[in-house]
Amino acid sequence: MIISTPRTERTGAAARVRRLGFTLPEVMISATLSVLVMAGVLSAFLFFGRTGLAVGQYQTMESELRKSMELFSEDVRMATDLRWSSSWNVTLSIPAADGRIQSVAYVFEPKSTDSLTGSLYRAPAEGPRELLVHDVASDFSFQRYKLEQPGVIDNTAASDLETKQLQLNLRTLRLTTGGPASTQAAISARYVLRNKHVSR
Repeated sequence: MIISTPRTERTGAAARVRRLGFTLPEVMISATLSVLVMAGVLSAFLFFGRTGLAVGQYQTMESELRKSMELFSEDVRMATDLRWSSSWNVTLSIPAADGRIQSVAYVFEPKSTDSLTGSLYRAPAEGPRELLVHDVASDFSFQRYKLEQPGVIDNTAASDLETKQLQLNLRTLRLTTGGPASTQAAISARYVLRNKHVSR
């Protein structure tokens, strides 16, 4: 029986070794490409997440603003009188179904003395107060106007007796961590107090 060992071809002093893995440049290139792809996927994921959050905030703000404007306009049009406490606080006298007059206050309250935002409430004299809009910017204001007269440019009312129209100016401001703030501004029409008698 003849036993033979396989022959290896030699080039110089080193034997030819069969390549079984990746070279260092191949590993470096593939790692770099993987990092770039992952960075693109993560940035797209963050972008879509922020966009979805912003859209959700805008929908919430829009529905709150719409509801508050509808309630405010209904109450102002039915009001027989008003009491102006400040540009953040107005109380309307509204006739109830049983003939009584009920007071309903619209009040803006800042979260704290140095806060950029606060909340708008509808507070009937009888019953719990209702949160209408939260995260309202501190530049909120009610404005009151008298009847328009020919030749008079400034129709701003100076007293409750001459007030015949009310306007509501507000801006919601949602601050998010790590992203831009979402804002939605609303300026109402001048709602007329149809049932209120005024002095010229």
